[in-house]
Amino acid sequence: MAKRNLDMNAIMQQARAMQEQLASAEEGLKDKEVTATAGGGTVKVVATGDMKLKSIEIDPKALDPEDVDLLQDMILAAVNDALDSAQSAASSELGSITGGLNIPGLF
Repeated sequence: MAKRNLDMNAIMQQARAMQEQLASAEEGLKDKEVTATAGGGTVKVVATGDMKLKSIEIDPKALDPEDVDLLQDMILAAVNDALDSAQSAASSELGSITGGLNIPGLF
């Protein structure tokens, strides 16, 4: 069986290049926005690809003191949907660099 000649310098260069691409992609995720709504659009949440909430908008018509639970549920639904979308966007962006490898510590 022939022994493979591994060029450690080439491997290290590839690893550094991938690391730089990942850092650049992670930085770009801060600018990528996703939007989610709930309650027919009465609650709107915007999040960034780095999993930060950017804004929450609530239509004044949704402010019913008799039904606070419904408003809370709509906010939770919109936030969770926005964060799921941000996670998917990050996974897609970073997965294109890593070739689909699951690297611990990344999204």
